[in-house]
Amino acid sequence: MNFIFKSIDRYQLASPKNAEDQSRKFFTEILILEVKKPLSLNFNGGLWFESGSIKIHVGTEDNFIPARKAHPALEVENLHDFKQHLMTKHISLIEDGRLPGANRIYFSEPFGNRIEILEWK
Repeated sequence: MNFIFKSIDRYQLASPKNAEDQSRKFFTEILILEVKKPLSLNFNGGLWFESGSIKIHVGTEDNFIPARKAHPALEVENLHDFKQHLMTKHISLIEDGRLPGANRIYFSEPFGNRIEILEWK
C-alpha cells in the first residue's frame, strides 16, 4: 500500500428531524461556523457548517440518540477566551486536564452531542 491520510475532511453529528433552526443557531453563534450546505442537498435535511478547514455536518435521524462519547475535537488558539465566549452564551463546560500537553474542555450542543475543544501547550 502506498497511500497517506492527509486530514479529516469533515465530521458528522446527528440531530432530531426538523431541528435545523436549533442547529443553525448553535453552530453559528457558539462555534462561529458558517452554513455551507449546497442547495441541491437541502432535501436531505440537516445542515453543513464550516470555518477554514473545520467542517461539521449535522444530519437528521428519525430515532436520534446523542453521541455522548464519540465527538469532534477542535483545536483552538486561546482556549481562555473561548471559555469566556461559552460563559457569555450560558453554555456549561467540563474542564479536563488529563491529556498530556493540552488544555481541553467538553460541552454539549443542543441535542446532547459531545464536543471537545483543546489547545496544545
